[in-house]
Amino acid sequence: MSDGRVSVVSKVAVVTGAGSGVGRAVALELLESGWSVVLAGRREEALAETARLAGGGPPAPVVPTDVTGPERVEALFAGVRERFGRLDLLFNNAGSFGPRGVALADLAYEDWRSVVDTNLTGAFLCAQAAFRLMRDQEPQGGRIINNGSISAHAPRPDSVAYTATKHAITGLTKSLSLDGRRYRIACGQIDIGNAATEMTERMSAGVPQANGEVAVEPVMDVADVARTVRHMASLPLEANVQFATVMATAMPYIGRG
Repeated sequence: MSDGRVSVVSKVAVVTGAGSGVGRAVALELLESGWSVVLAGRREEALAETARLAGGGPPAPVVPTDVTGPERVEALFAGVRERFGRLDLLFNNAGSFGPRGVALADLAYEDWRSVVDTNLTGAFLCAQAAFRLMRDQEPQGGRIINNGSISAHAPRPDSVAYTATKHAITGLTKSLSLDGRRYRIACGQIDIGNAATEMTERMSAGVPQANGEVAVEPVMDVADVARTVRHMASLPLEANVQFATVMATAMPYIGRG
């Protein structure tokens, strides 16, 4: 029985932050569905583990990349062009929450800047490089999917840097979607709430709520996020999921605060 997957052997994707969490899950889902996937991220060993987990099929290229560095990002996408000749999908996923439990008034400039550089500037640099490749290739076009967050809609306490950058990702998504029309470049955003990854392990011990209490929050299988990204990626370029929200059903987001 078919599971709805479409063979897309000729299609090429770049996944940033592919060494863990959502990035790893999405990379594995795409690889299993027949995509050629370039694994990008800061930690080479973690990327290699993702490649090993993929099992059979052509090996996934591992490209250690710091998305905050313009030269490193340019090298990543130049390598994609040289190896594959084109790019069909960028899953713009690399990100950082920053220091936890630090009040807005106490947040160091260096910590603010680190989150902005990774979550916003890094996402822009990767999107810009992918945009150029997709614009100039033949046939023209491709898709960019940005990883937003529930925080793009409603913040958690003491999360000013993360929340500000995720709101900014929404602006990046809209601008890319508009500016990409003439080049058949589609851009959408997935906002994720409480996927079970290393980042959300603390949910089981309780996390601060808007009313000052600490509460355990439910999580969902990260594989459900990966399947959603795969669906978004599999659409023809004439169709686009502009915004998708995938969340643990009972998490305190609707009605937060």
